[in-house]
Amino acid sequence: MDGSALEGEAWQGLSREPYLLETGLPGVFAAGDVRSGSIKRVASAVGEGSMAVRLVHQYLADTGV
Repeated sequence: MDGSALEGEAWQGLSREPYLLETGLPGVFAAGDVRSGSIKRVASAVGEGSMAVRLVHQYLADTGV
């Protein structure tokens, strides 16, 4: 992680690092062509989408939502 997501105001005061695929807004995940550096392939987008679903579940469990 390059730290750029942590520089935003939304991350101030949070005690954790962003999850993989999490954007500059805590709890918002990106996959496929909307991601920076995407390789624009359907199989990659499907894989990233399934990862994002798992990470959303982890985020919800960790935050008690």
